[in-house]
Amino acid sequence: MKLHFEAHAARNIFTAHGAGYVAVGGERYEHPVVVTAEQVFTDWRPQEFDALIEVHFAYFLPLQPEVLLLGTGATLRFPHPGLYRALIAARIGVEFMNTPAACRTYNILLGEGRKVVAAILL
Repeated sequence: MKLHFEAHAARNIFTAHGAGYVAVGGERYEHPVVVTAEQVFTDWRPQEFDALIEVHFAYFLPLQPEVLLLGTGATLRFPHPGLYRALIAARIGVEFMNTPAACRTYNILLGEGRKVVAAILL
């Protein structure tokens, strides 16, 4: 599905998603990716939902988002709350949704000027 969104050219937005990929600014990614308004990170290490551990959530602390959106793949899944306890303690909102919903929600929140991070599993 292609997504259309009018935004400032310097901001990273999701422009498409489908089975096994997402596209940010037209660039296709077929592996987990972390997206902020300014950067796309490809060094986030979990390859699948079941591989998530605490250190994968600690990755987001230095980014200091208002909210973290975790796209859990084709199906909505919820990790154990102990894995993201540090984010809650840092007053970072954490939302879980399937990957297509996370892409759409990220674009909307970014358009509202929110400091949002999307962590996408495929």
